[in-house]
Amino acid sequence: MLPLSLLKTAQSHPMLVELKNGETYNGHLVSCDSWMNINLRDVICTSKDGDRFWRMPECYIRGSTIKYLRIPDEVIDMVKEDAQAKSRNRTELNKNRVASSAQNQRAARSGSRNNFGNRSGQLSGGPGNNTQRVGVSGQGNRLLAQNNKNRK
Repeated sequence: MLPLSLLKTAQSHPMLVELKNGETYNGHLVSCDSWMNINLRDVICTSKDGDRFWRMPECYIRGSTIKYLRIPDEVIDMVKEDAQAKSRNRTELNKNRVASSAQNQRAARSGSRNNFGNRSGQLSGGPGNNTQRVGVSGQGNRLLAQNNKNRK
């Protein structure tokens, strides 16, 4: 679970932020950015020693000053469920890719076809045409040459 995905999920939820200097901020998360800078609304700030309290309608906290964040368990559960759903989707996609690649391999093994719909190694021709299958041994080439001589 990545911290930024957790923060994005926690938007509009209550959270407690403790800064490195000891102050704490309780409020509802409005937004965050990739540097973990956050905006809170309806904030109660507590001094380091806990003697003084301030109420603020909103505040901005720079990410580099944050010591830790306390987020409700329900938000953490939501992020875990999203991560599990994404991993299931990735697994299904990978299965589909493997299946389609296996089908492509089977199709390639069954014989490739040329532009005329015939299997490679065959010549197309209708009735009356002297067509021979071209073989590896070269006999077919000799037969074709003979047939061509006969036509002339």
